Amino acid sequence: MTPPRRRAAGLLAVVAALIITGLLSLAFGSNTLSLGALWGPDRAEAMTIVSTVRLPRTLLGVLVGAAFGVAGAVIQALTRNPLADPGILGVNAGAGFAVTLGAGLFGLTGVTGYVWFAFLGAAAATALVHLIGSAGRGPANPVTLVLAGVALGAVLGGFSSFLSLIDEDTFRILRSWGLGSIARTGLDETLAVLPFLAAGLLLATLLAGSLNAVALGDDLAASLGTSVRRARLLGVLAVTLLAGGATALTGGIGFVGLMVPHVVRWFTGPDQRWIILFSALTAPVLVLAADVLGRVVARPAEIEVGIVTAVLGAPVLIALVRRRIASGL
Repeated sequence: MTPPRRRAAGLLAVVAALIITGLLSLAFGSNTLSLGALWGPDRAEAMTIVSTVRLPRTLLGVLVGAAFGVAGAVIQALTRNPLADPGILGVNAGAGFAVTLGAGLFGLTGVTGYVWFAFLGAAAATALVHLIGSAGRGPANPVTLVLAGVALGAVLGGFSSFLSLIDEDTFRILRSWGLGSIARTGLDETLAVLPFLAAGLLLATLLAGSLNAVALGDDLAASLGTSVRRARLLGVLAVTLLAGGATALTGGIGFVGLMVPHVVRWFTGPDQRWIILFSALTAPVLVLAADVLGRVVARPAEIEVGIVTAVLGAPVLIALVRRRIASGL
């Protein structure tokens, strides 16, 4: 199958998978009531559950999935590292640490209150990882950036846990948020962050051509007329908007930004325009599927979506690391 036909077939498959997982998210939950009840005698109760609980949750899963997936694709392109993502490079940890500070110092309890802290923490972590990775001789290389991100993420995660434990109120507020959940965020909070996520997705889409040039190397990109510095700054801004906004809503969902861009690259090729499009559609499939699985296996309780993606993502990460040649960027 030629690459254009493979991409077209893949796009149809991804859209179909997104529709199916969206319907499953509406149909299944900790409550055993199904969508079939919409046409039964209990349709009023079913409509209330779907419209006030499951539909906002499904929309949130689509939005944050797309945000984390595209953020991972942009980071992988900027660092020329197929094993990079907002979690591994410490971006989520930076946003989480800043939110912990905001909750502890200023008593912030809602998404609209601490979203700015999440943006600031995500931007600071991204800049600090690149600064650490660039220290010493020569430019930053992918391995150094990953090591710097993992180390920074561990440090910031430790500080966040310490601050939460010494303040019982803060710990209670952030305990479930830090696990990565799409169940406790209301529609109003989602709509408040939506403009930032939309701006990040738009910016990433507009940068796709420049990211293709950056993937060839700084010198060749410059010779092709691409401003590498501008592309990196705008890329960092896109990642900050996407990862910061999504982390503010969910507390951070790991491995989505790592797995999805890497997998879609196998059948889209190295063109960032297709990678970003497929990541924006495929990542919500993973998030919604993990959320439905977390609702069903522990019914009537629930497993946070961040825990499910971590369980699924850890073996994938091991498999990617063991591959002799990662998929090209």
